Amino acid sequence: MMDDSDSNDIIFVSQEITQDSDTDEIIDDDVDLVSETPKTCLPSSSGASVDIDYQILNQTELIDELNKISNETSAILGYNASICKALLQHFKWNKDVLIERFFESPDTDAFLKKSNLLDPTKHKKIVGKIDFCKICWEKNCLIGLLCNHLFCNECWSNYLSNKVYCEGRSYISCPEIKCNILADEEFVLKALKSVQTLFAYNKLILNSFVEVNKLIKWCPAVDCGRAVKVPHSESQQIVCRCGFIFCFQCLQQWHRPVPCDILKQWHKKCCDEVETLKWLNANTNDCPKCKAIIQKDGGCNHMTCRNLSCGFQFCWLCLGPWTDHNSGSYSCNRFEDASKRIKDAQKNLRSSQHYFHFYNRFTNHQNSLKLERNLFEKVSGKVEQMQQLGFSWIETQFLQKAVEVLIECRRTLMYTYVFAFYLKQNNLTKLFEDNQSDLELATEQLSEYLEHDLPADTDLVIVKQKVQDKYRYVEQRRQILLTNCDEGYEKKDYVFCLETLENMN
Repeated sequence: MMDDSDSNDIIFVSQEITQDSDTDEIIDDDVDLVSETPKTCLPSSSGASVDIDYQILNQTELIDELNKISNETSAILGYNASICKALLQHFKWNKDVLIERFFESPDTDAFLKKSNLLDPTKHKKIVGKIDFCKICWEKNCLIGLLCNHLFCNECWSNYLSNKVYCEGRSYISCPEIKCNILADEEFVLKALKSVQTLFAYNKLILNSFVEVNKLIKWCPAVDCGRAVKVPHSESQQIVCRCGFIFCFQCLQQWHRPVPCDILKQWHKKCCDEVETLKWLNANTNDCPKCKAIIQKDGGCNHMTCRNLSCGFQFCWLCLGPWTDHNSGSYSCNRFEDASKRIKDAQKNLRSSQHYFHFYNRFTNHQNSLKLERNLFEKVSGKVEQMQQLGFSWIETQFLQKAVEVLIECRRTLMYTYVFAFYLKQNNLTKLFEDNQSDLELATEQLSEYLEHDLPADTDLVIVKQKVQDKYRYVEQRRQILLTNCDEGYEKKDYVFCLETLENMN
């Protein structure tokens, strides 16, 4: 979704208005308005790397893209770009499908009506009629769409402004009851009076263009406002100009080797486990003697352990022996199915313990990833120190590369624990675990070296060789692990169990 951070900028989607306005300065405050086309390496079906091109687009370039498609469609269909935009929106901005369906249709008017439009070559608009407006009931010059439901300028402006501001509509139907004919962009831009409303309307048009287009998505980073355009809609890594690295398919942080659907399950699991833990903390205690789980299902604080080999009586509040309370005989007001609930609680706890084994390691690498971003500052200081000794900027870039590799390894390790949590155990999973362990060890060694052991040695050759040896080995282990995950998943050697631990006893 586009952010609203640049609320003073005015985005004119209409090509005519763009040409008449100083939009180069007010649409986007990026210095570089030229789209970048980076490449990224992804696993193909065979596990090898594949170069996939994509474009990072700022808002000016998005408008150019929208107008380009509209104008190309207009030249083929013979309708103005304003009508073509509404048609393209109906066909999710798939120009080829729209054109194919249009020329397959024997009746162009019927075709346009399916998109809530009318053919301007077959319908004439009433212009300049003086009559009573059906909204305000004042006599005035009336205007309308090709459906010829006429209203005054003031009522049209108020109606359209309300649809834009209150309902967030970019494609707005006629205000006449039961009329669904859309107001084309040209009509709306003429009817709207305030600059703020024009800005909001054009922003909604741009949002609609991105949100229905399978090949264009907004960068999910806060306050970015850029979009990415891809040639194909597969899951792939996107490196935005703002620095955020994400998955095009699900818009989450890049999560290889975990598939998007598994990551979605993990996020749901994390939310569910928080609630489970809250319930366990609020409703259960360990028996102070045998550590069996006890559920408090009544108001009485006099508890008796139901473990047949224990039977310890204690106070729920302080967990001390009940004999110390000298409070006489108490009744616990137990429900008859208390034993079943305790068994369920034990099952939930075992499930949670298994989950937290992986979750704790996931969050550990996540936290390390956040902390190790600070290494860029330390490395920058080391680079400045080396430059003062006469080394060039290029000669010292191996340190920056080492931190980048370390961060990628942390991210990979994070998601391998999600991968491992859902991985069904078999004879081949030991290989995955060994590869994961090797990468973890190598990553920790690189991290420790960069944080604590980076020598003050002025011999750049020695320092460079040590650092390069370490980060090259770590990256090699990372690629081995990722390739193993990709190939194992593709060949079905690795199978995910989405109902992990549900049937634990």
